[in-house]
This record gives sequence, structure tokens and C-alpha cells, in this order.
Amino acid sequence: MQVTRVVPLYVEVDRALGGRWTSLRTAHREWLWRRADPARSGVEPGDPFVDAGGLEECVPTVRGTPDHGDAWSRPWHESGVDCPDFAFRRSIGSQDGAVVADYELTAEPGYRFVWAAHALLDVGEAGRLIAPAGTPVLITDPAPVSREWPAGLDLLGPDDGSAAGAVVEHGQIRVVDGDHQLDLRVECVDQPVSVALWRNLCGWPEGDPYRSIGVEPMLGRTFDRDDTTRPVAVVPASGTVRWRLTLTAHEEGTV
Repeated sequence: MQVTRVVPLYVEVDRALGGRWTSLRTAHREWLWRRADPARSGVEPGDPFVDAGGLEECVPTVRGTPDHGDAWSRPWHESGVDCPDFAFRRSIGSQDGAVVADYELTAEPGYRFVWAAHALLDVGEAGRLIAPAGTPVLITDPAPVSREWPAGLDLLGPDDGSAAGAVVEHGQIRVVDGDHQLDLRVECVDQPVSVALWRNLCGWPEGDPYRSIGVEPMLGRTFDRDDTTRPVAVVPASGTVRWRLTLTAHEEGTV
């Protein structure tokens, strides 16, 4: 009989390089895709984003200024990083085999921000994404248009030269790759949550394209914190926003 069971996840991070998650693995597979780029080791605040894979903490924005935010390009201390306009803290632990990351951002009340767990996943051509049917989806690339899930985004497929970005207005999504599944869930009280997708099937960058699959839990429902047409996170009167990211792995097997 085929059964699906939770299996322990293990994580490794690099505080010296922006708190980047360098591994998210079970005993049988690595979930994070990585791309060698020597420029990643020499970045400084304000530099253009270097797409080296893993999971980058993008805050206070993804697009806009600074490119992919202000935290990924700075060395972190034990608990997080201090940026010019905010303090960002993260603690990572385990709960029943899942990886649980608790976050805190402190800034002046009214401060607008977007956060994304910019995870690039190592998923094959048969991979698929599962979210509730009918969930609102904003397709951002190649052109903005509103749709409902699955909106043609659920089946990853082979490299076809396309690249699509989207924001799914739901705080949880499941990635299925063969007998392996990964659930990603973001929870936050009184702030908008979503999951951003980057479905790059060798359609980007122009001239030297490669395949990369981004599945990115977010606070906010836009890539740019200066976007006034879509919800972003806003620091309340307390000066602090707290949220949680939970990653749970499952495997199918026979008993």
C-alpha cells in the first residue's frame, strides 16, 4: 500500500553571505537549486542581485531599490541583520520534522515593506504545484494580468524558452516532484500573505538563459514595496511585525 509520510528536513545557512539558506534537504534529496557565480561572495549593500540559488531573504522589497532588498547583501550576526531603516531577526528550528523559521522586523510605524523567502528549487520537468483552485493570481511577467489558479502555472514542464512571474494570493503551496513533496506556508497576523512564483524555463536572462524555479512565500502581494496598487506589509504602532515560515517534506512509500 502506498502511503505519504512526513520526513525530517535539515537546513544550512550562511550568515556571512546575507543569511542565505544553502541547503534544505531530507535524507534522500536536496530541495534547493544552486548556481555557481563567483560574484556572490563579493557583494556589498546596493549591488545588483546575484542569482546564486538557495534561499535568499529579500526584504524590504524584491524588485525596486535596493535590488532584491537590503538584507541579502550584508553579513549577518547571530540572530539577523541591521539595515538603515529596519532591524531584521530570524530564528530557525525544527517541529515534528518540519523546518520552522520565525521572523521579526522592527521599524518606524507605517514603514512599508515586502518580504520574500526567495527559494529556488531543484525540481524536474514532471514537477507540479498545488494550490486551491480559483485562488486569485496576478501574472506579473511577461505582462500584468489577473487570473485564477492554476492559470497555467501548476505544471512546470520542460524548458521551452519561457519565463513567467506571478503572485498567488494564498499563504501555502505544495511542490510535488515524483515521490517527494514540499509544503511551504507563511503565517502572519494582520498582514497580507502570498506565494510568489518564478517559472523560468530557460527564458531568462536574454543571451545566457538557464532554468530556475522560484517558489517564494511572501508578506505583501507585490514584488515592489512602492507599488500603491497592491497590498504590502505595514509596520503597526507597536513598531514590530512577526511572522512564521514552515517547510514540511513528505515522501511516498510502500508499507
